[in-house]
Amino acid sequence: MIVIYHDVGGTHSTATAANIHINNLPVDRIPNKSELLALPTFDKIHKNQLGHMIYIGKDEFGSKVYTVGRKYSPELLIPAIKDIFNIAGGEEELKIVDTHPTVNMWMKIGGFTSRKLGIVSIGRPIVTYGTLKAYNSIAEIVKGVKSSIKKGK
Repeated sequence: MIVIYHDVGGTHSTATAANIHINNLPVDRIPNKSELLALPTFDKIHKNQLGHMIYIGKDEFGSKVYTVGRKYSPELLIPAIKDIFNIAGGEEELKIVDTHPTVNMWMKIGGFTSRKLGIVSIGRPIVTYGTLKAYNSIAEIVKGVKSSIKKGK
C-alpha cells in the first residue's frame, strides 16, 4: 500500500498526519510543540518542493507513507498521480488522503506568514498553535486510514 497525504502546502496537516501514521507522533494524545517542531518536514517545505512526493516512512503494515503539497489544484494533481501510478504498473494499492479539511484559521495565517512571506519567527509559532488545536481531527483521519488498511490486510 502507498498512502499519500495531501493539502495546499504539504507542510503542516500533511506532515502531522503522515508522522502520526508512521507512529512518530502519538495518536492518543496531543504532542507538545517541541515534538511537532522536531519533525523534518513540519513548516519546512519550500516552494520548489510543492507538487513533489516526499517520503515520510513506513507504517507497521509495510505501507509507504508520503506527503505532497498540491496548492489549490487537487483536481489536477490527484488524477495525475493516479494515472502515473497506473502507467507505472500500480502493483500496490494507492490511498490518497486529503488533510485540508482539518486546517483551521491559525494554520492558514501561520503557514502563510511562515512559508509564503518567509517570516518564520512569527508564522511558525502561530501555525504550531493551530496544528495542536487541529491535532485530534488530524489523528481521526489517520485512524480511519489505518483502519481501512488493517481491514484490507
